[in-house]
Amino acid sequence: MDGRQRIILGIDPGTMLLGYGVILIDRRKVHFVDMGVVDLRKEKDHFAKLNTIYTEVNAIISRYSPDDVAVEAPFYGKNPQVMLKLGRAQGAAISAAIAHGLPIFEYAPRKVKVAVTGQGGASKEQVALILSRTLNREFQPEFLDATDALAIAMCHFYQLVSPLADTAAATDWSKFLKAHPERVK
Repeated sequence: MDGRQRIILGIDPGTMLLGYGVILIDRRKVHFVDMGVVDLRKEKDHFAKLNTIYTEVNAIISRYSPDDVAVEAPFYGKNPQVMLKLGRAQGAAISAAIAHGLPIFEYAPRKVKVAVTGQGGASKEQVALILSRTLNREFQPEFLDATDALAIAMCHFYQLVSPLADTAAATDWSKFLKAHPERVK
């Protein structure tokens, strides 16, 4: 990551509440910008929810002009219908970022928790507590979808600044073998 400022938008997609968090990176120092939720609970029609997600994420992008958009990947639960709906919500948010020509990065929930708390099984409350200490701000419990989105943005920041953050790259032996053919016997 170079020395210029960078804005990262984190999105925690949902069909009831969509969380968003915005951070500013200035010379590898993180600054809290904003966070919030898009409340979709009153909307009963699923396709209308997707339109609202697209419209609201589009407005958030226009407001903050992020350089990167980091989105939480849908996770498999007990109900495949829930995963399908979450995937559609994620797709609507991603479509808004694509419309702005922004790079999009996807992170699994466990990876986000490990990046922020060091524990993949951390609770939403633990994530919020660590973020409040890291960003030197007090967060209210009713913003857990927003703090999750902030955690996604922070995970992306950590990915940018740490060459060891991506464990998949760290264990990719093919790159090592190409760089050091003399070590293969």
